[in-house]
Amino acid sequence: MAPEHRSFAPHLTRRRLLAAGAATAGAVLAGSAGTSAAAAVTGKTQPTVIHLPNGFRPEGITIGGGPYAYLGSLGDGSIYRADLRTGEGGIISAGPGTPSVGLKLDHRGRLFVAGRGQGARVVNARTGEVLASYVLATATPTFANDVFLTPRTAWFTDSFQPALYALPLGRHGELPDADDVVRITLSGDWSQVAGEVVNANGITATPDGSALLVVQSGVGGLHRVNPRTGVTRLVDLGDAAPLTNGDGLLLSGRTLYVVQNRQNAIDVFRLAADGRSGVFQRRITDPLFDVPTTVAAYKGRLYLPNARFTTTPTPQTTYDVISVPA
Repeated sequence: MAPEHRSFAPHLTRRRLLAAGAATAGAVLAGSAGTSAAAAVTGKTQPTVIHLPNGFRPEGITIGGGPYAYLGSLGDGSIYRADLRTGEGGIISAGPGTPSVGLKLDHRGRLFVAGRGQGARVVNARTGEVLASYVLATATPTFANDVFLTPRTAWFTDSFQPALYALPLGRHGELPDADDVVRITLSGDWSQVAGEVVNANGITATPDGSALLVVQSGVGGLHRVNPRTGVTRLVDLGDAAPLTNGDGLLLSGRTLYVVQNRQNAIDVFRLAADGRSGVFQRRITDPLFDVPTTVAAYKGRLYLPNARFTTTPTPQTTYDVISVPA
């Protein structure tokens, strides 16, 4: 893996991280042929339950400015697009036969996909074409789990290694070469749990865009990460319970949503602008949650895929996306 290079530092300026956070929050909260998906509908609102193909095994979800959600399969890595207005959808990109975990959509219509042990790939959300693939880690075991986008960098977490990986993007969004992946070692308050235990998982930015936030699932800690050095500090969440099984993160303004998968819950925090502290606000639960993993938002609602990790997956196992008020 290539060492960190000088041109990387300008990609992580406070202004650019802040712009990314503002754009993401504004898009998600403001606003393909395949199998039709039935949906439960309340009045004239969007479906509150979106059914996915049997055996799909969803994990990540992302929503852009339009009414479409994109989900990746832990089974074969296929990408599914669901219409949030009707609940209908279909496969837009056949998987490589390996998992797709976290994914994010940029404003150019590209999906950045974390591929567990296979690194990362970038997919055209309209055509399903794979635009690029990247090996993120040389050490094993490795588990590329989630991804967060800024205008100049795609950040990936590794649940089995104490590291973040950065794909530096060109001034006009150009994708990097395969050997341009940058590895940032996590240090400071970070204490890696050995073995194949889920460590770094969900990732986002602080409200002011000056740093990154990463949840460490196994021990339930939320870390503020210096994106240049990898030095982390635990976020002071007061008397809030540990974020055990913390998974996907979603930031909207200064509100942070933390999905806790096996708790079938989302914990909501009000963060300080710099992300160094936060206050617990409330917990969101729903009887339809069945180990939700990640979260995206659209028009005042949250959308969470039920990964159903406590259910043995089969080709006939049912999966869905649950929508709740934000």
